[in-house]
Amino acid sequence: MNRTATTPRAAAGAPMLDVIGIGFGPANIALAIAFEELTENLNVLFLEKRSGPRWQEGMLLEESDIQNHPLRDLVTPRNPRSRYSFTNFLFENDRLFEHLNLGLQFPLRIEYEQYVRWVAGLFAHQVQYDVNVSAIEPLVDTGTGLLQGYRVRDAAGREWWARSVVVAPGRTPNVPAQFVNVDNDRIVHLNDYLFALNRACDGGRQPRVAVVGGSQSAVEILLHAHGRGDCQKVVGITRNFGFRQKDTSPFSDEVYFPQFVQTFFHADQKTKDRLRAELEGTNYSSADKDVLDTLYVKLYANRILQRESLAVRNNTEVSHVSADPSGVHLTLRDTTNDRRVTESFDLVVLATGFLDIGNGPKREAYPQLLTAVAPLLELSRGHLDVSLDYRVRFADQPERAAPMYLNGLCESSHGMGDSGSFSLLALRSAAIAQSLAERLTPSTASRDQAQHADRDLVSEAVR
Repeated sequence: MNRTATTPRAAAGAPMLDVIGIGFGPANIALAIAFEELTENLNVLFLEKRSGPRWQEGMLLEESDIQNHPLRDLVTPRNPRSRYSFTNFLFENDRLFEHLNLGLQFPLRIEYEQYVRWVAGLFAHQVQYDVNVSAIEPLVDTGTGLLQGYRVRDAAGREWWARSVVVAPGRTPNVPAQFVNVDNDRIVHLNDYLFALNRACDGGRQPRVAVVGGSQSAVEILLHAHGRGDCQKVVGITRNFGFRQKDTSPFSDEVYFPQFVQTFFHADQKTKDRLRAELEGTNYSSADKDVLDTLYVKLYANRILQRESLAVRNNTEVSHVSADPSGVHLTLRDTTNDRRVTESFDLVVLATGFLDIGNGPKREAYPQLLTAVAPLLELSRGHLDVSLDYRVRFADQPERAAPMYLNGLCESSHGMGDSGSFSLLALRSAAIAQSLAERLTPSTASRDQAQHADRDLVSEAVR
């Protein structure tokens, strides 16, 4: 491991902030609320790569819902009296009675997206948009070796300094191995679905669309693409016997209780693995009954009308991928008889989930954004480790070292509540905010010292 030490060069007058939050999606928006309601005097800045507040804009399908109770919002489970609740959003936007009259179990995604943007707008003074963070570099005292802060850089060469960092860029998309080396803008992860479909339909074209995966999102995309009426053919591809129904038992859904976080975190690895395998159907490779019923009826209606505009290839895996100007060509293997056929598409959407921290398939040792910090991480288990308060553990640093937190990336250590669901956002943000407040107790002396930290720090980055 080679390290190069260089003296940091902060912009003239650049402050040493208390906290920099990387990303300003729901996880860090909930954290901003927690800072306001639970802490005092912390100097906080959030950096967001998008041009403004957004949430799942590539999957804002008009008829899709959010699949969690509306009271499990950014703040209500922690503070039901907060002005930042979904209920207050409806009230302040004069839609409360109309929403209550809908009779929906779950809110529409398009409305929850408005709620997320509404709250984000109330914290605009703490956010800098159009900042594509490219590196987080450790600032280490040259004399003591103590990690004292971080320098955050973006792709435009700008930099910010902070005593702590909260990393919440969203999880890394999972791209199956057979797609990794095929560089083509007609193969997209579900995050970019709507943008890619609009491109594929541009100029009145009628694209052939494949959706790979067996998740809720896969079914929703199939229904949406077929429902537009301007796709020549829409095909779902799943390795399963068929699309499976999500486990929505209230007993299983206790994985989204704060008590389960404690149980899961303190369990040994064997127990964690067993629980995750047992509970996979609550969130992965499965879909809600309403969308499954709708898809099944659509397929049946197509049979009656002898149309081939919608199809599902079950017991099927993609064994080879290639692309040329005529399309993306998928070799599909029937796992029941090993028969192979090749089908061509104008758009392939990967509804294949996201990577988690850990070892093995669909895992990563740490987010790529932490590459420069990696030499300091506790990696004895092959991947980074975190505390119950979501604080990243370092290998050879004392407790007083500058803290770093993962917000929304800790499913492998904290359980299903960290799987991207809103269910525990409010409580997780409280744990992070309170932990930071304890570790960054502000004082005039410490602030003066931090402002002039460039005299004593070096940046250690892996080259």
